[in-house]
Amino acid sequence: MLQTIEMINNAVNNFVWGIPAMVCIIGVGLFLSLRTGFLQIRKFPYAIKTTIGRMFRKREASDGAMTPFQAVCTALAATVGTGNIAGVAGAIAIGGPGAVFWMWISALLGMCTKFSEVTLAVHFRERNAQGDLVGGPMYYIKNGLSKHWQWLAVAFSAFGVLTVFGTGNATQVNTITTAINSALLNYNVISESTVNLSNMIIGITIAVLVGLVLLGGVKRIGSVAEKLVPFMAVFYIILALGVVLLNIGNVPHVLYSIVYGAFNPSAVTGGVVGGFFLSVQKGVSRGIFSNEAGLGTGSIAHACADTQKPVKQGFFGIFEVFTDTILICTLTALVILCSGVPVGYGSAAGAELTILGFTSTYGNWVSIFTAVAMCCFAFSTIIGWGLYGARCIEFLFSSRVIKPFMVVYSLVAILGATVDLGLLWSIAETFNGLMSIPNLIALFLLSGTVVRLVKEYFSTEGKDA
Repeated sequence: MLQTIEMINNAVNNFVWGIPAMVCIIGVGLFLSLRTGFLQIRKFPYAIKTTIGRMFRKREASDGAMTPFQAVCTALAATVGTGNIAGVAGAIAIGGPGAVFWMWISALLGMCTKFSEVTLAVHFRERNAQGDLVGGPMYYIKNGLSKHWQWLAVAFSAFGVLTVFGTGNATQVNTITTAINSALLNYNVISESTVNLSNMIIGITIAVLVGLVLLGGVKRIGSVAEKLVPFMAVFYIILALGVVLLNIGNVPHVLYSIVYGAFNPSAVTGGVVGGFFLSVQKGVSRGIFSNEAGLGTGSIAHACADTQKPVKQGFFGIFEVFTDTILICTLTALVILCSGVPVGYGSAAGAELTILGFTSTYGNWVSIFTAVAMCCFAFSTIIGWGLYGARCIEFLFSSRVIKPFMVVYSLVAILGATVDLGLLWSIAETFNGLMSIPNLIALFLLSGTVVRLVKEYFSTEGKDA
C-alpha cells in the first residue's frame, strides 16, 4: 500500500515540481511583468523606499488586523526558513553554481507575481465572524471571479490544509531537533542513548510555544513575527557577510562561475553537472520554493494588514522576494562558494554544506550560532504556516474550527520531533506544489484587475514616483 502511495506521489511530484509547472510559474510571472510594464524593475527604488519607510513607522493596528510591517514579517516568517540554508546548498550541488543565476531570474519575475498576489489579496479580502481581516487566493477567487471558478478556491484551501502539517510544521520541527541535538552532542551535554528523550522534550516544548503564539490570535502572531524575523535575518546576514568579506579574494571568480556556469555548467563543475536544463530547473525551483511567488501563501498574511491601499501593500511583496531570494539565498550561495569548501557536485547536499562553509571560515564554535539561526528560521516558518492553515480551514468550514485546528497543528510538533518523516515530507511537498495551480489560473484571469489598480495608484498617490 505504502509503495503504491509513494509511486503515485512521485509521479505527481515530478510533474508539479518539474519543467511544465515551472514554465507555468515563470510564464505567469513574465505575463504579469509585461502587463505591468515590468513594475518590479521600473518602480523598484520607489517600492523599497515605500516599504522601508513604513517599517519604522510605529503605530497600532485596528482590531483583527496587523500593522503592514507585522504582515510582511509574518509572510517572511513562512518563506525565510531552513530552505534558505539547506535548499540553496542542494541546488548548487545538483545544478552547479549556475543554478544561482537562474534563482535570480525566477526571483526577478517572482517579484511581480508576489506583488500581484498581495495586491489582489488586500483588494478582495473580507472580515470574518470574529471581525478579523481574511484574504488570500481563495478570497480573490471567490470575490474576483465568477461562480464557475469557485472550485479553484476550494481546491487551493484543501491543498493548503493538507500541506501545512508537513511543510509548515513536522519537517521544520525535525530540523530544529537535529540542529539542537547536533550542538548538544558536540559539547557532550547529551549522549547517543539519550537522543530520543531529547527529541521528546524538544517536541513538547515547541508544541507548547507554537500553541501559545497561534491561540493568541492574529495580533500575537504579528507581534512575535515582527520581533523574531528581523532578529534572525540580520543575525544570519551578518554571519554570512563575514564569510564573504574574509574570503573577498574569491568573490570575482565565484561571480564568474555563477554567470558562466548558468549556460555552461559542465565547464564549471568539471563535467559532473552536464545538463543546462538541470541547472535551470534547480535554480528556478529553488527560487520558487524559497520565496513562494506563485504559490499564493504569502498573500494570506498580507491580507491581515491594516491598510486601505492594496498596491502600497503589494510593494511589500516585491520587498519580500528581494529579501528572501536575492539577499538571503544569494548570501548562502556565497558562503558555500567563497569559503572554498569541497562541493560534491552531482550528489545531494543540504544544510551541512552551508554549515561547513561557516565553520571552515570561523571555526567549530560557529556551529552553535548556525544552530540558533536554523531554529529561529524553522520556528518562524511554523508560526507563519499555522496562520495559513487556519485561514484555509476556516474558508472550507467556518471560524469555529480554527482553535481545534491550532491545537492539532501544535501537537504535530511532537510527531515531527520523534518520528521518521520519510514519505510525509514528499507528500507535503507535492500538495505544496498543487496549491500553485488554482492560484496561477486566478492570477492570469485577474491580471486586468492588477493593471487597473496599479494605474489608479500611480495616477493619485504615486503620481510623483
